[in-house]
Amino acid sequence: MTDDDAVALITGAASGIGAATALAFADAGWTVYATDVRPEFPDDVSERCRCLELDVTDAERCAAVVDRIFDEAGRLDCLVNNAGYAVAGPVEDVSTDAAREQFDVLVHGPHRLARAVLPLMRERGGRIVTVSSVLGQAASPGLGTYAAGKAAVESMTDALRIELADEPVHVALVEPAWVDTGFADGALDGLDAADRTPAYDRTYDALEDGWVVDGGPLAASPETVAASVLAAATDDPPRARYPVGPFAAFVRWTHWLPARVQDPIHRAFGRASAALGRWL
Repeated sequence: MTDDDAVALITGAASGIGAATALAFADAGWTVYATDVRPEFPDDVSERCRCLELDVTDAERCAAVVDRIFDEAGRLDCLVNNAGYAVAGPVEDVSTDAAREQFDVLVHGPHRLARAVLPLMRERGGRIVTVSSVLGQAASPGLGTYAAGKAAVESMTDALRIELADEPVHVALVEPAWVDTGFADGALDGLDAADRTPAYDRTYDALEDGWVVDGGPLAASPETVAASVLAAATDDPPRARYPVGPFAAFVRWTHWLPARVQDPIHRAFGRASAALGRWL
């Protein structure tokens, strides 16, 4: 699957992890269909990939893009579900509509695309790689609805992997913690001071001044995540999960701790990082 004929479809490829992943696959000799809801791609991506507009919340568009790839390339070896964004804020303060729209991208988007590619992949084999997050295993205060979406896509992917055990299609999850992209800026842009419940002042401090959203110095590079995505697409066989970096592995490990131990860790991290962020 590293030959020059291999074909990948990557969502959310106009920036951040998606753009880095598109370039990593291109470097490895793949034909890359880079897609995004915004059709403005970086020059290096547009020069080296076939760029298409794709809104993963649109089932007809998902099917049309997959059909186009098979018409043009005759195959699809790997689907990379990367499109996503975060709605930050305490669960009580996030509107149901905002949570639902986020969930539609994080969970229903990969579901739509899996349904579109599987009938065609089944004939010759392939991979479905979903970029999730360690927050799918261990939620953080202020990112509850985002973590809920990641937990849902992790469960769905686990079920899909088991259901496809006898098929020539492999499924894997890539689980970074924080990544040095514009993701945090987008999440924080949605915070509305007018809708804040005063009881969550410390949570908002951790979001805006701490490392809860961007990870500060703990953030990995997009290229590091892209390398894990490429490994998930080419390892034979792939692992079920690819935590990205030692801190992601540590966060996943805390999932096994009892809640009475986990909860203070999460609260203390937000408060300590907010204090450090203001001091630095």
